[in-house]
Amino acid sequence: MIKITSLADLELIRESVDLEFKLSVGKDGNGTLPQDFWPTYSAFANTEGGLIVLGVRERKHQFIVEGINDSDKVRRELFDGLNNRQKISANLLSDTSVQDVLINGRTVLLIDVPRATRKQRPVYITTNPFAGHTFRRLNDGDRVVPDNDVKRMLAEQVEDSRDDRILKGYDLADLDLSTVQTYRQVFANRDPGHLWNGKDDREFLRLIGGWRRDRETGESGLTVAGLLMFGQFGAIQDELPNYMVDYQERPQAKAENRWIDRITLDGKWSGNLYDFYRKVYLKLTADLKVPFSLQRGERRDETPVHEALREALANVLVHADYSDRASILVVKRPDMFGFRNPGLMRIPVEVAIHGGEPDCRNRTLHKMFRFVGVGEQAGTGIPKILYGWQTQHWNPPKLHDTSTPYNQTLLELRMIDLFPEEVIIRLKDKFGMAFDGLSYPERVALALAGSEGTVNHARLRAITTEHPFDLSKILQHLTQAGMLQSTGGRGAVYHIPGQEIPTPDDVFGSTARFTAPSSPNLAGSSPNLAASSPNLAENRDHDGCLITDQLALPVVDDLTSLSPVFRTLMEGLAAEPRSKGKVDRQVLIDVILKLCDERFITLHCLAGLVKRKPDTLRDQYLKTLVRERKLRLAFPKTPTHERQAYAAVNLHTA
Repeated sequence: MIKITSLADLELIRESVDLEFKLSVGKDGNGTLPQDFWPTYSAFANTEGGLIVLGVRERKHQFIVEGINDSDKVRRELFDGLNNRQKISANLLSDTSVQDVLINGRTVLLIDVPRATRKQRPVYITTNPFAGHTFRRLNDGDRVVPDNDVKRMLAEQVEDSRDDRILKGYDLADLDLSTVQTYRQVFANRDPGHLWNGKDDREFLRLIGGWRRDRETGESGLTVAGLLMFGQFGAIQDELPNYMVDYQERPQAKAENRWIDRITLDGKWSGNLYDFYRKVYLKLTADLKVPFSLQRGERRDETPVHEALREALANVLVHADYSDRASILVVKRPDMFGFRNPGLMRIPVEVAIHGGEPDCRNRTLHKMFRFVGVGEQAGTGIPKILYGWQTQHWNPPKLHDTSTPYNQTLLELRMIDLFPEEVIIRLKDKFGMAFDGLSYPERVALALAGSEGTVNHARLRAITTEHPFDLSKILQHLTQAGMLQSTGGRGAVYHIPGQEIPTPDDVFGSTARFTAPSSPNLAGSSPNLAASSPNLAENRDHDGCLITDQLALPVVDDLTSLSPVFRTLMEGLAAEPRSKGKVDRQVLIDVILKLCDERFITLHCLAGLVKRKPDTLRDQYLKTLVRERKLRLAFPKTPTHERQAYAAVNLHTA
C-alpha cells in the first residue's frame, strides 16, 4: 500500500497509479459505500489495478477532504459486498488492502485494488458478465467492456492454451508441405539421430502437437497450432478471419507508414507462421555486425542482440491472440525494432520483465518453435531480450499493452544509448557537481530530457524499475531543485531550463504567414503556395505530411497538400461523423484517436476531417483527451495555440 499522509501525497500519486476519488458521505453523514464503487472496482481489476480513495471530493482537479465519520461501517459494507456473488464476481482484497488514513484531521479510506489474474477475469458486477456489467479502465474513466471482449476474457480464463483445439474438416491437404519439409530438415539437422526423423508427416505432426487425438471423444485432426505453423494462407483465414502478419522495413527514424521492404500476405508465399519467422528473422538481422569470438573452439556467429531479436520475434508469434482484430506487425527502422501482436498480456508487465512466471497463450506453438531452437524456456523470453539490449547499453526495451483501439501488446527495442556522451557533457557543464550527486533514476530523468527534449512520468516509468510513486517524487525534487521545469498540470511534461521546446512558429513559420482555413476552398485558391515556399514543398513525405526536425512524427497541417490516396484514407476513417453530423461521443473519440495515430494533426485540419468547429472540437473533446493522456500535444508550452497539433498516445509500435 502506498503511504499517504497529506494532500501533497495525493497530488503526487495522480501520475503514478490509476486513482479514483469517491465522496462516501451517506445520508446520515457518517459514511457509506457508494454504489458507483463497484464499476470502478471491476474496471481496476480488469485493467492494471488502482487506488480508490473514499472520503475525498475532487472538484476541478482540486482535492477537498470531507472524511468518513464511521470508517468501520464502510469497511463492513465493503467486505459484505465483496463476499456477495450477487454483487460482484470476485473478491480480490484482504484486510491489508484497505487502509484508514488521517488527512487534515479527517479519516479517509484507501482501497488498493490489484489487477485480477487471467483466471479471475472478467470481474463483473451482478451475476451476469454481459450486458454492460463488466468494466475496463481507460485513462481516468470506467468504460463498459463490449460483449465480444467479455467472451474473449472468458475464453482466456478457461483455456490455458488457445492453440491445441482440433479443427473440424481440416487435414494434411490444408498444409503447405514444403514448409513442413523445411521444418523437418532443421529438426533433423539439430539432432540427426532423433527417433522422430523416421516417422511419416502425420505422425511427426502428432508428436510435435500439430495433429491431435482426443481420447474422450475419439476425434482426431489438425490442431490450430498445426494450421498456423504450417498451413496455407487461405486455409488459415477460413478458420481465423482476422489473421494477418506484416513486416515492414522503414527508411527513417520516424513513425510513418512509408516502407522500403515488406513481407505481408500477398499470395507470393505460404503465409504461415514458420515461413514468416524464417523470412523476417533474416531481414531483422541482415545488418547486424558480428564481432569475431570463439566458443568451445568454434566461431560464434551470433551476438546477444541476435538472440534478443530471435526471442522477440518468436515471442510476438506465440503470444498472439489470433482471434482478435489487430494484426501482427514487425517494424525495422534505423533506430529501433518494433513488435506488435493482437491480444493483451496474460500477466502484468513487471512480472514478465522479471521472468519465471510463464503463461503462454499458444503453448503448442511455443513448443514447436523450441523443437527447432527458437524461443527460450517458458518465462525467460523477456529477460533474455532485456539482457541483449543491456549488453549494448541501449535504452531498455519498452513493453506494454493497450486496449485502444484494439487489444494489442507492443514491444519497442530502441538502438539508442541511454546516456549519449554529448548529453552527459552538457548536463555536467550546466549543473556541475550537483549532477554527479543525483541518484541514478534522477540522472536518467535528466538524460532523457536532455536527449529527447522532454520527459514525462510515463516515459520515465518505461525506462526505470523505480516504483511509479517514487518517480513522481523524483520529478518533483528535480523541479524544486531547478533542474527541470514543468509544463501543464496532470500528465505534465518536463524539460531542462533554457532548453528550447518546439513552438508553432519553429515548425510552421511566423504567425503572420498563418491564416486559419475558414472554408474548404481557401487553401485551394492559392495553387502556387508550394512553389513560393520551396522549403515546405521539399519537406513533405509521400502522403503530403510535413516532415520537420523539431517533431518526431509527420504533421498533417494542410489537407490540400495531402496525396489523393492518403486524404481519401483519412476521410474514410472520419466517414461516420462526416456523413451523420451528430454521433455518439465515444464514436467521435475513437475516430479522433485513429486519425491521430502515428501523426500530428493540427486543430483546423482535424476539425475539417470530422466536420466540426475548431473551438468546439478543442473544448469538448481534445482538451479532455489530452488531460486523459490519450492525446499528446506537439507544442506543450502553448496548449491553446490556434496551430496546436495532436497525436495519439500508445497506439503504434513504431
